[in-house]
Amino acid sequence: MEHPSTAVLLSAGLDSAVLAAAEARRGRVQPIYVSAGLAWEAGELAALERLLAQAPFAGVLAPLAHLTFTVADLYPATHWALRGEPPAFDTPDEDVYLTGRNVALLSKAAIYCARHGISRLALAPLAGNPFPDATAEFFETMARALSLGLQHPLVVEAPFASREKSEVIRLGLELGVPLALTLSCMNPHDGAVAPIR
Repeated sequence: MEHPSTAVLLSAGLDSAVLAAAEARRGRVQPIYVSAGLAWEAGELAALERLLAQAPFAGVLAPLAHLTFTVADLYPATHWALRGEPPAFDTPDEDVYLTGRNVALLSKAAIYCARHGISRLALAPLAGNPFPDATAEFFETMARALSLGLQHPLVVEAPFASREKSEVIRLGLELGVPLALTLSCMNPHDGAVAPIR
């Protein structure tokens, strides 16, 4: 079986699931899940296990790499992401932002990539993502810094950065992704799969 050339940061979320399926059409994909100590992770991991057992993933992706990089010592214990009380739908972006999330995820995943000879790391922010660690400039700069610091050439890409959610859903349907098995990281309902809204 071919060696993975691309790693995908994969949760059980719709966007990253569709990205993993799309990337798998280009070549062998190494899925990476990074546990950070957030309240919804048990639900994500349970859903991810179900998702990866189905087409178009089963037998196609490399086995899931489950890494850990806690933020429990960075956010206050009262933070909604540690308490497991998601903000309302209309909550302002600044109240939802998880400071440094992509910095932590990419740093840990990049070390894995360097140790396993993987040269490309992809993640799935969409168009309109307002956060500073989801910009093209951030990804390009982070890739340069990680490549330098790890002495391993690495490209960080966000292939869906110009796509709206509706486009990603359509692509997921085309690729045969079981969208009903995906969930929202903010509200996975007692570890069970939440319905798509």
